[in-house]
Amino acid sequence: MKNLFVFSLGLVVAMAVSGTATAEDVVKSGPQQGDPLGAFYVTKIAGAEDDGVDVDQNLCYRCKNGSRPQVIVFTRSSDEKVAELVAKLDKAVAENTSSQLRVFVNMLGEDKEDATKQAKQLAAKTKAKHVPFVVPNEFENGPDNYGINSKADVTVTLASDLGVKSSHAVTKANQLDVDSVLSDIQKILN
Repeated sequence: MKNLFVFSLGLVVAMAVSGTATAEDVVKSGPQQGDPLGAFYVTKIAGAEDDGVDVDQNLCYRCKNGSRPQVIVFTRSSDEKVAELVAKLDKAVAENTSSQLRVFVNMLGEDKEDATKQAKQLAAKTKAKHVPFVVPNEFENGPDNYGINSKADVTVTLASDLGVKSSHAVTKANQLDVDSVLSDIQKILN
């Protein structure tokens, strides 16, 4: 028992030092593996200029994407880790055109105007070409049917065939494990 305690303590310290999310930073948020992927409406703010959707158009991107593999990011932050994730997801979309991978980023916030401003800033910061940046109609905590945890800075849902294959969420955006999210893309590609 003592060895297990020492090992666990060492693991927590190593994770804290390495910048990896600790148990307190990882939260349950959004639909989980095996859950259906519900519809919800958003307003497009920026990005993905060639996806056939105009800026300020209100639509269901999840519906537009259909059963294609898709990564849905909900964020309250434009932290460097979030920008890194979005930039890498943009690259993944370009590299997986045959699988028709789709990504869209939902900016959440207490104020819709502020969320819109942050979405524009994140789009400019990442220079993503294939990722639309949106504000959900339910902008404070995302769509009710998704159960986004109000304590989660970032929630990432990976799905295909309208079912969730993987989910990641952290209370602090700077603790986001970008590589872990990217490795889960293989779970959703056809």
